[in-house]
Amino acid sequence: QVQLVESGGGLVQAGGSLRLACAASGRTLSSLVMGWFRQAPGKEREFVGNIRWSSGITQYAAPMKDRFTISREYAKNTVYLQMNTLKPQDTAVYYCAAAFVGQAYTYWGQGTQVTVSS
Repeated sequence: QVQLVESGGGLVQAGGSLRLACAASGRTLSSLVMGWFRQAPGKEREFVGNIRWSSGITQYAAPMKDRFTISREYAKNTVYLQMNTLKPQDTAVYYCAAAFVGQAYTYWGQGTQVTVSS
């Protein structure tokens, strides 16, 4: 089992920045891929990006690649999503998820709301 708890959401003006955190606990994290997803009202959940816990290799969805950065901090078992130059269309509930390499995302956090005002 893996437990995930997100934090750091809130209200920000367009052009601003936020950093979300996802604290993980449970099984050995080194074999996990940690992902970030988001779901806007009335839309399907979409992939934002992920990071391999062991190597730190990241990948991003194309629309977020230039503005979002995912990182991890071993000492705190925490993964971060740094979001810059936020736009109103970034408004969504952001979720952290975990998957074993090559498998589907099985573990999900409760989500944190990000609202970007124009």
